[in-house]
Amino acid sequence: MMPLPNFPLLVQSVQRNCHIADARHARESNLCNYLLEMREFFRWEHEVPLARPLPRQELGSWISEREALWDGLQADDLEPLQVGERSYDAFEVDAINAALVPQGLVYGGGYGRFGKPHFFLAQLERREERQGLELFVSGCEYARDLTAPPAAMLNGAVFLRRDALRRWLWDKIEIWGVRKADGALKSALECYGFAADVEQGLESMSEQEAETLILHELGEAMAEPMLGPAWRDLIASFTGRRAEILARAVRDNLADCLSTLPRLLERDAACSIHFHFASFEGTRSKMFPLLARAYRDWRESGSLAPLRDAAQAGSVHWHEVAQRLLRLRQDDPAAAERTIAGWVDDPGAISL
Repeated sequence: MMPLPNFPLLVQSVQRNCHIADARHARESNLCNYLLEMREFFRWEHEVPLARPLPRQELGSWISEREALWDGLQADDLEPLQVGERSYDAFEVDAINAALVPQGLVYGGGYGRFGKPHFFLAQLERREERQGLELFVSGCEYARDLTAPPAAMLNGAVFLRRDALRRWLWDKIEIWGVRKADGALKSALECYGFAADVEQGLESMSEQEAETLILHELGEAMAEPMLGPAWRDLIASFTGRRAEILARAVRDNLADCLSTLPRLLERDAACSIHFHFASFEGTRSKMFPLLARAYRDWRESGSLAPLRDAAQAGSVHWHEVAQRLLRLRQDDPAAAERTIAGWVDDPGAISL
């Protein structure tokens, strides 16, 4: 494997595009989530070990400096990326990876929730095929933006970011550690042996939950032909966040019922089942009380049957709900977003 010419320049260009994306979108989240993301980003950028407390004064100064940097970049255009002798648009992911993968690198660039672009450049750990999809698993990250989704599907490929996953898991564990509340996350931590060895528990959890995230993305791929291109048009048509939150929750529930839950239940993967429900919250949970009850039944009885029945019912129900959302837009585009957004607080009309 030959070293990539001008690698530092490529890292600099990808990171600049990350800064531009953050300049336009990072401060759109609520203050609590924003500060949590800034803490995590500081930790990544300064290579602070996960368990080490962050220096408050230095963190505060860095946040001010980063916001000043963003203010100066907000109107800038994204940079093209120079890979070898060629220059690429930042969203030419397939072409860029055709050049980078032989060098042991992987690049991601696409749009996430609420139209925010996400970019990253990382060490490629492995590449394989799963259910007709390319899977790229990455390790050390050389460039990234404030929000680092641990897994995503883009243009028929799944990207699993192991470094981002470890950091996402650690943040959830750290927040839980403030109150140590009973529930699914506590059960997952006990199952992974955190009481005996935190570092080993995190490694075990990272390894197993990487597979869970892949299963979800495979479920997204299964849902895609069921919903068709009209689904992407629906998401793109929303002018506010609430309708997008609802629609994405419908698709997430469908993907989990098609892939994630059936595969976890087949394997009787107790630790991952607990962790799945530790992340089953907000709109997704509010819309799917049948699944929450099935989890409680499993905890009490040890029988997987309620979870299996709920997933099977959900695979039918959430497909029907998704089709209903598509029909709403087709019949009355102006009213569709208001109706869909209203179900965030009152999901009775579509819940299962």
